[in-house]
Amino acid sequence: MRCVVQRVKESSVTVNNETVGAIGPGLMVLIGVSTDDTDADLKYMTDKVPNLRIFDDENGVMNRSVLDVGGSILAVSQFTLYGDARGGRRPSYIRAARPEEANQMYQRLVAAWREKGIHVETGIFRADMQVSLINDGPVTILLDSEKTF
Repeated sequence: MRCVVQRVKESSVTVNNETVGAIGPGLMVLIGVSTDDTDADLKYMTDKVPNLRIFDDENGVMNRSVLDVGGSILAVSQFTLYGDARGGRRPSYIRAARPEEANQMYQRLVAAWREKGIHVETGIFRADMQVSLINDGPVTILLDSEKTF
């Protein structure tokens, strides 16, 4: 599983000119699910994302998590995180999970974050979405449950 985590002042996702999810301060998280993902990968992201210490403390040091600051998460599924463009100009998505499996894992991740008490907004799975954000910092962190980066 891969996540692109961005610390934001605000973020929203729009489908057909209608805002379907919006948050204030917190994290905008793009989520990619691979064909090899298991419950262990889900658990990794369930714990890793909300505990990332990327918010400033009283001394201006990134030492607080979204849980610590009471922030929200905007979670958007994005299969293109598994696009492999090493072999040519058109990315291969062979490692991206099939939509049914990806949606199930995505929904489970969102539910797990909500169980931690985090306010989570979402996009619409497989919809043509427009994502807006004001990146705070900017701070962007790449996560991979296989720890390839």
